[in-house]
Amino acid sequence: MAGNTLSFKSNYAVSSKIEPFYKGGKVQISHDEQYIFCTCGPRVNILQINTGKIVHSIEQDDQEDITSFSLSPDDEMLVTASRALLLKQWDWKQETCARSWRAIHNVPVASMTFDCTSTLLATGGCDGTIKLWDVVKQYCTHNLKGSSGVVHLVEFHPDISRLQLFSSSVDCGIRIWDLRTSKCICVLENHYSAVTSLAFSPDGQTLISSGRDKICSVWDLKKKAVKKTVPVYEAVEGVVLLPGKSDYSQMGVKGEGLHFVTAGSKGVLRVWDSSSARCVFTQTLPDAPALNTENDLDPRSLMHLLPMPQSDRLVTVTAEHNILIYQMPALTVQQQFVGYNDDILDVKFLGKGDTHIVVATNSSQLKVFELATKSCQILYGHTDTILSVDVFCKGSMFASCAKDKSLRLWKMDPKSGQVHCVAQGSGHSNAVGTIACSRLKKAFLVSGSQDCTIKVWDLPDPLSDVGCEPALMTAQLTKKGHDKDVNSVTISPNDKLLASGSQDRTAKLWSLADMSLLGVFRGHSRGIWCVQFSPVDQVLATASSDGSIKIWSIQDFSCLKTFEGHDASVLKVIFVSRGTQLVSSGSDGLVKLWTIKTNECVKTFDAHQDKVWALHGSSKDDLMVTGSADSSITLWKDVTEVELAEEQAKQEDQVLKQQELSNLLHEKKYLKALGIAISLDQPHTALRVIREIRQQEDGIQELKKILLKLRQDQKESVLRYSVVWNSNSRSCLDAQAVLQVLLTHLSPEEILQYQGARTHLEGLIPYTERHMQRIGRLLQASMFLDYMWQKMRITGVQDSVNLDDDEMDSSPQSIFIIDKQPMDMTDIQASLQQQDEEEVLEDSEKREELLDEDESVSTSKIAHVNGMKPNGVNSVVDGGQVSSEESEDEDDMS
Repeated sequence: MAGNTLSFKSNYAVSSKIEPFYKGGKVQISHDEQYIFCTCGPRVNILQINTGKIVHSIEQDDQEDITSFSLSPDDEMLVTASRALLLKQWDWKQETCARSWRAIHNVPVASMTFDCTSTLLATGGCDGTIKLWDVVKQYCTHNLKGSSGVVHLVEFHPDISRLQLFSSSVDCGIRIWDLRTSKCICVLENHYSAVTSLAFSPDGQTLISSGRDKICSVWDLKKKAVKKTVPVYEAVEGVVLLPGKSDYSQMGVKGEGLHFVTAGSKGVLRVWDSSSARCVFTQTLPDAPALNTENDLDPRSLMHLLPMPQSDRLVTVTAEHNILIYQMPALTVQQQFVGYNDDILDVKFLGKGDTHIVVATNSSQLKVFELATKSCQILYGHTDTILSVDVFCKGSMFASCAKDKSLRLWKMDPKSGQVHCVAQGSGHSNAVGTIACSRLKKAFLVSGSQDCTIKVWDLPDPLSDVGCEPALMTAQLTKKGHDKDVNSVTISPNDKLLASGSQDRTAKLWSLADMSLLGVFRGHSRGIWCVQFSPVDQVLATASSDGSIKIWSIQDFSCLKTFEGHDASVLKVIFVSRGTQLVSSGSDGLVKLWTIKTNECVKTFDAHQDKVWALHGSSKDDLMVTGSADSSITLWKDVTEVELAEEQAKQEDQVLKQQELSNLLHEKKYLKALGIAISLDQPHTALRVIREIRQQEDGIQELKKILLKLRQDQKESVLRYSVVWNSNSRSCLDAQAVLQVLLTHLSPEEILQYQGARTHLEGLIPYTERHMQRIGRLLQASMFLDYMWQKMRITGVQDSVNLDDDEMDSSPQSIFIIDKQPMDMTDIQASLQQQDEEEVLEDSEKREELLDEDESVSTSKIAHVNGMKPNGVNSVVDGGQVSSEESEDEDDMS
């Protein structure tokens, strides 16, 4: 393994994500041509065209799918209709709902549009009715009945003075409604299928309609009759008129007549002359295979066509939810956005410096994203789902394989970033599920298939140029490698060995020179999804459906390590940190970071909602990318060094603050010291400051002054600390002192505004009650001690013992007379009351004498009880006097 001095990775953070933002339905361009509005379930996403980022997202509170929406011509109001039969008006820039109201329709709204003044809104329902709303005065102005079935198209005449509304429903007719009389004045009938789009001429006298019956109709609105029927030989979903002012000669426009553009099931844009009904221009798609004209649901079919007249552009939306922006008149692709990726099956970093990623989805199209702008290139070539991609060294070429039994070689222009197919090959008898590129130089490919075979392909020399037909690749070696599907193949860093993993639960090691079998790795209980060589050591990693990852020695084919932690199949595994760590992804939607030496799972990352099929690391080992069946791609950044630097800086900052705190305490600058303790979030340090303050001569007033000068957030912290201090008997007095200041000088309303104030105050109650009970018990004990003390009486020696002046009786004598009779509480209270009365009657001299006697009695009692001489002297009471001579004699004898 690598040296121990290598710093291991400990954490990755999400750097960016590519998520679905459009799953079908209506698409609209803002009139300033800055934003694209599109639906995605219960949301309307607003995409900024220049950056490709979702800048706003309008979401229904009830999570009901949005059935239709419309943006007003002044770009101010957005109105949505949902399955809950509610209309909502949004301030989309602030992402707030201005108002909502019942749609009155009995079934969901299928279509809606604004008039050119942004005051009238028309809604077409699935119940065959059309309603008009005054969005300023907020009421329904018209209820138009007569359509049969779903009203899927409504459009106002551009000349508002006419007050006409055009609509179409499942009866294939185009109805013209007079809004003054609320009556249908005419039905234009020429289509035999659903009318999909309407386009008005600049003068408002001509209407062009498109339909799925493969024709476009040109209508004279004065005569309300069809002028020309244009057969377009495809189901047309959108039609746009070309403005007459620009030069569109590149698009075959030579005359000044009315020309229009159509988009439909063939997936290309075509320009038509309305007067001659001829197609004057047909768009060509580079690298696109022949379209199956019998399949109207081809993924390249165009579902919407929208004009951007200010910038002379067109926007198309494909059946695979891709949004493409074309610049006229050359119809060059300016921008491409992928609204929905479906399942992400594989992803790899691409380009010098890993500036791009190539993505294989549940589609026949490859997507190449530029990470900086999220702009996407859509690559055509395969005719079925692409299953795997791999990149050659230095990252400018990559290969792909698909269910169509073929593989293709692609090359990216390092300057323009454009990608073209330069070679293709076929030879497998079943879907090609995995592919691997040579590591040292661009020399060969290896593919594994569901036909259980492994093929080695040499690259053609020279490769095809851009715009030419792709060169053909032929397989140089073919080997039946496994008994079931080959799920993964990988090439060793020195291009000498090949490893394969299969659904038959085994991995195998091959010599690439002649495809001879070197050994078999057995140990997994289910199929193997991924095999990977270590970049530095002679080991192989395998990931299996049994939920485990194994490290194998390629010398003796023994299992060295087993990693278990995923709850489901492990789908991908890669080496990071120069072969000392692993990153794995699984069917449980988790990504895990492992340290090989310790068999430890360092971190688990949860950013996906479904199987994580795709996982790849960058060449610099500082990034990784994951792709999931939830249609999202996540870019991860290694933040280990950043976290270590932040932690080190934090520790250094704490050391400096601790030093500053000590200096402030020494200088008795308690306010700043307490502020630093709070900023460090150290309750023990803050308690130390509070105690320092309380020990001052005027501690209570100083504490009050300092606490009231704190900011609100600092007071919140002190209140939170006090709850902790109050739970300990050693610090409860400090806590109570702080609470006394806060609760006395702050209003309840102010305290309750603190975060978690109620919880903190409730936490104070039980411990405070416990402290009060303990103080009560101490007071009771001290009162009983006082009572016992007052009951002690001294009787003179002359009353109990007769002593001569010259001779001292050394026999033990009791110098105290103590009442030993048991007394109940009533006797104690009566005695205390009597004693108080006697003390009132005695004069001050009597009391002083009594106190002196009590002190001498106290000293004697302690000495008698402990069997010791007070202060080292035997004292004999003689008429209340102590003989010092005898004390000296006693000391000499001892």
